[in-house]
Amino acid sequence: MYKIANINFIAAIAVIGGALFGFDISSMSAVISTQAYLCQFNQLGVNEQNKCMGPKADVQGGITAAMPGGSWLGALISGLLTDRFGRKTSIQIGACIWVVGSIIQAASVDIAMLIVGRVINGFSVGICSAQVPVYISELAPPSMRGRLVGFQQWAITWGILIMFFICYGCSYIKGTAAFRLPWGLQVVPALLLFLGLLFLPESPRWLAKKDRWEESKAVLTLVHGKGDPNSPFVAHEMEEIREMVEFERANADVSYMELIKPNMINRTTIGVFTQIWSQLTGMNVMMYYITYVFTMAGLGSDVLLPSSIQFIINVVMTVPALLWMDRWGRRPTLLIGAFFMCLWLCVNAGIFGAYSVPPYPGEFTSESESMSITGPPAKAVIASTYLFVASYAPTWGPVSWTYPPELFPLRLRGKAVALCTSANWAFNFALAYFVPPAFANITWRVYVLFAVFCFAMFWHVYFFFPETACKPLEEIEDIFDYSKPGSIKYLGTPAWKTHNTRATTLKKERGELSAEEKVGFEEHKAEHKEETGAL
Repeated sequence: MYKIANINFIAAIAVIGGALFGFDISSMSAVISTQAYLCQFNQLGVNEQNKCMGPKADVQGGITAAMPGGSWLGALISGLLTDRFGRKTSIQIGACIWVVGSIIQAASVDIAMLIVGRVINGFSVGICSAQVPVYISELAPPSMRGRLVGFQQWAITWGILIMFFICYGCSYIKGTAAFRLPWGLQVVPALLLFLGLLFLPESPRWLAKKDRWEESKAVLTLVHGKGDPNSPFVAHEMEEIREMVEFERANADVSYMELIKPNMINRTTIGVFTQIWSQLTGMNVMMYYITYVFTMAGLGSDVLLPSSIQFIINVVMTVPALLWMDRWGRRPTLLIGAFFMCLWLCVNAGIFGAYSVPPYPGEFTSESESMSITGPPAKAVIASTYLFVASYAPTWGPVSWTYPPELFPLRLRGKAVALCTSANWAFNFALAYFVPPAFANITWRVYVLFAVFCFAMFWHVYFFFPETACKPLEEIEDIFDYSKPGSIKYLGTPAWKTHNTRATTLKKERGELSAEEKVGFEEHKAEHKEETGAL
């Protein structure tokens, strides 16, 4: 069968798996304030204006959290699937599961059925969100890896935007079709993903791990060698992959337990916290419940269209990261994002704390809409919310997907990224469930809580997160080299002393290294091989 060779097209098809997550975020965010949804799943009766009040705050939290709850389990299981069946096949399995979940969700007649459909959808998203970055990172050349894996986040933002406008258009439909139609249309990207993957090659590193060396070289020749099996870069990659596979078979297990062993716990902690912090920024909460925030800011029944501006900002502001993230490096991008998100969260907390008042009876339809703010302070809240999104989109959004696959050796990459992604979904679940009752009970202090998290993540990144941009996956092992002959164990290279190696990597990919640079590279490689062989 014909296989696509262009790495940009390969990434574009694979990241449709990320778009599934975006579709889910938007399909819930856009419908939770509509009367069709509130009446179908009503628990609180009607208000003075004879409008349905919808589910209780904690029940709505449970409905929203059902998807990330399923994603947590899907992400964990994906590590087993990908090691056995391959990266590509695992993503196809996720696409099939998504179709089933979307059909159940679209047909939901009560809250229980809706939750079941969202759990199944979540299981699919867990598989795809964990293995799409692994698949792309193992196919991408080092100098483009950040950009290509970052497409995952861009696909999420496009999924959010497209589904939001579908939901906005369907909101004018009378009856339950207003939410059933967009939930049913979610099967379309899953079908495109499944069919598109038929024309993509498998990960060359997974093929090598399974002793399918000829196929592995064929994929590298197709994608990196432009059809030339004698390409120097292909030969260099094959040599590095072969050495890493042989070393790993001679020195290590492939169980989840290895992730918490002394020589691996540091990078496991970093990878897990990358995903945890990405949730504790509060961004996905903003996406799920933005209609609550804008309703409290006085936008009333016109809340859907202003909310769409946030999603447009999310799409547009992800582009700079795709263009320049490999040049910027991972560390500066994460640090700048944490700083500015903390700033805008503090601004929102201050404005709501100083100017909001309790809503009058019947003003809002949800008990989570617990504050009312008008005039210039309300406009400032809206502007600050937009700026928060603009700070997240080019920083923690794409880097949180790019960074974890870069940290781990081949033998553990599938399981390790599955574990890291499961942490993402565990906290996504907790926060999705937590926020509606939190807005109802602690009001503006919700923003203070997330601001504290952003402050903490800034310093965690500064002291513990090393730079991995543009380094070949096999060379990143150097950063986490825990022992040398004749020495006691120590904590690798300090994070703040690591730096981007883009210039050298580009020369290597183009075959432009000078004789002196080649000698230095080979000496460093031999030294590293000798040291790691002594472990």
